[in-house]
Amino acid sequence: MTLTVPCLFGLESLVSDEMKRLDLKNVRAENGRVHCEGTMLDIARLNLNLRCGARVLMELGAFPAPDFEALFQGVLALPWEDYIPRDGEFPVKGYSLTSTLHSVPACQAIVKKAAARRLGNAYGCETLPETGSRYQIQFALIKDTATLYLDTSGEGLYKRGYRAKNMGAPLRETLAAALVILSRYRGRDPFCDPFCGSGTIPIEAALIAKNRAPGLDRSFAAQRWKNMDSSLWLEAAEEAVDKEFHGSYDIWGGDIDPAAVELARHNAVLAGVEDCVRFEEADAGKFRRDSEYGQLVTNPPYGERLMEKKEAEALYRSFGQAHRALPPKWRTVVLSSHTEFERCFGRPADKKRKLYNGMLKCDAFLYGK
Repeated sequence: MTLTVPCLFGLESLVSDEMKRLDLKNVRAENGRVHCEGTMLDIARLNLNLRCGARVLMELGAFPAPDFEALFQGVLALPWEDYIPRDGEFPVKGYSLTSTLHSVPACQAIVKKAAARRLGNAYGCETLPETGSRYQIQFALIKDTATLYLDTSGEGLYKRGYRAKNMGAPLRETLAAALVILSRYRGRDPFCDPFCGSGTIPIEAALIAKNRAPGLDRSFAAQRWKNMDSSLWLEAAEEAVDKEFHGSYDIWGGDIDPAAVELARHNAVLAGVEDCVRFEEADAGKFRRDSEYGQLVTNPPYGERLMEKKEAEALYRSFGQAHRALPPKWRTVVLSSHTEFERCFGRPADKKRKLYNGMLKCDAFLYGK
């Protein structure tokens, strides 16, 4: 079957690399999503192991849909009864881009009606109870072609389960993991985040250092599906645990807010990495490290929500001064939406990568070779 992993724009190559490392076949990336060929076991493996993908979708079919009748008939022709049982709940959501059928609510209604017709005919009932497990239907209408999926993940993959609260401007765990990967951190060098907030970046760094699958401590929608053997999830989990590393790591997070530091420590415990991450109350403008090598990955306030723009610029200047004292072999990744970041930081980035933090357009500023 074809499996599709949506992701934040700019992360396609990272997700593609993750899927190739899992030995998935025919991996191919396009804007905002990566496809592969896989099995029911691979559904479990992807959900458990992906660090940067948003969710795992099972593709059921694609067809031209220039009008509502074509959409209805295309959905009706798909074998929904092979996946959704008589009592299954099957809500519908989706989107439309550059298509004649641009009304998403109208398309949702058509897809729901056609799937209900097919299931009602298959199970011999006019009204379906929808009292059982959820089988979330998703559709994508792009250039008058409809693609239909079942969402195997349920809640987004960024919800690892270790962050019950955040400090007001949260960085999604999937994006935090992507920033760590962009720094090329693998657990050998010291790792620092001087604006750690609720600890997401250092915790994701610890999961990467330990090679711990980020989905081990949560559940997924497809675990409750009647057509998916529960033993597949156990097999995928055992495979993931066998690949974990066990060692000592130098991972540090600092924040000027003591409440943030306390929350970060709590989140590290929930993530099971409190043994290899330490958090301290610290001023980023006085940041110092003596080790010859290391990675610094951070997401300072942008001046959009948590601070005024001028305050953010002053913060970047003091952080930039502290950063210039680091040994030259450190690699640094800073995520910011502030258009004047490089000027305030005092140094142009060696590389830049466009990313999105939610709906906010940002740049990852990369320093060091």
